[in-house]
Amino acid sequence: MTTPDTATAGTTTRIAQHRTYLMCRPEHFTVSYTINPWMEPANPTDTAKAVAQWQKLYDTYLELGHEVHLIEPIEGLPDMVYTANGGFLIDGTAYGAKFRFAERVPEGPAFMEWFAANGYTVAEPVEVNEGEGDFLLVGDTILAGTGFRSTGDSHRELGEIFGKEVVSLTLVDPRFYHLDTAIAVLDPVQGEGGVEKANIAYLPHAFDEASQAILAERYPEAIRVSDDDGAVFGLNSSSDGYNVIISPRAKGFEKQLRERGYNPILVDLSELLLGGGGIKCCTLELRR
Repeated sequence: MTTPDTATAGTTTRIAQHRTYLMCRPEHFTVSYTINPWMEPANPTDTAKAVAQWQKLYDTYLELGHEVHLIEPIEGLPDMVYTANGGFLIDGTAYGAKFRFAERVPEGPAFMEWFAANGYTVAEPVEVNEGEGDFLLVGDTILAGTGFRSTGDSHRELGEIFGKEVVSLTLVDPRFYHLDTAIAVLDPVQGEGGVEKANIAYLPHAFDEASQAILAERYPEAIRVSDDDGAVFGLNSSSDGYNVIISPRAKGFEKQLRERGYNPILVDLSELLLGGGGIKCCTLELRR
C-alpha cells in the first residue's frame, strides 16, 4: 500500500502522524455469550475468517509505518481481541480497565501485567471502566463515555490520574455501548493563530440531548455521521491524522472524509462485528 502522508483541504494540511498500537490476534474468537446487542451465540462465527480480517488491519498499520505490539491471546477470553477496552494510556501511565461483565473481568489484570512488563506506570482502577472504549483523547481533553459500561465515577478517577479536563458524555442507544462506537477522533490541527483545535466525527443520536449540545458547542466543525453509517460501525475507526481506516460499508462517511482532505482506507472486520467490535475496538493506542 502506497499513500501520500500529507494532503491539503482548503487551508488545512492533513499530516499523518506516527502511532504505536497494541493488538491481540483473535485466535480464540467466538461468540458464546451476550453482553451487547451485536452478540448472538446462535449465529455461527468463523475464527479463521476473523483472524484473516484482523491480519489485514495489522498489516495495514505496518504498511502505513505505524508500530504494533502484540499481547498474547488467552484461551477462554474471546473478547481479548478488542484491546481498546484494556486500558487508557497517556505519557507512559496506563489506567487499567475494570470490566462491567464477569466474562471479561480477567482481561483487566492480563492487560495491566502487559503494561507493567513493557515499562508503563500502571494505575489500578477502583471504578468500573473499559479503557479506550469509553475514553478518547482529543487534543488535550479527554472525552469520557458513560451509560452502559464505564461509570461516571471512573471519569473522576481518570481526571485525578492524568490531570486533564474530562468531558462526560452519556450514551443512550445500546447498539453504541462504548464511546468509540459513536465518536471517531480524526486529528488535532492548527487553527487560526496557532490555536489547536481537534477534529472529530460523531453520531448525534447515540447521545442524550445534553451531550449532543456539548459536542455541538465544542466541535462545531465536526463531521456528523448518518445513522446508516453509524449502524455499520463506521465511527469505530482509526486515524493517524491523514489516513483513516474505516468499514467499507460506511459509504457516506467515506465521502465525508474525502471531502475534508482525509484518506479513507477500507478494511472489513465484519466477522469481529459479530462480537460487537470493529477497527478501533481492536486498536489500543500506546502513548509514552
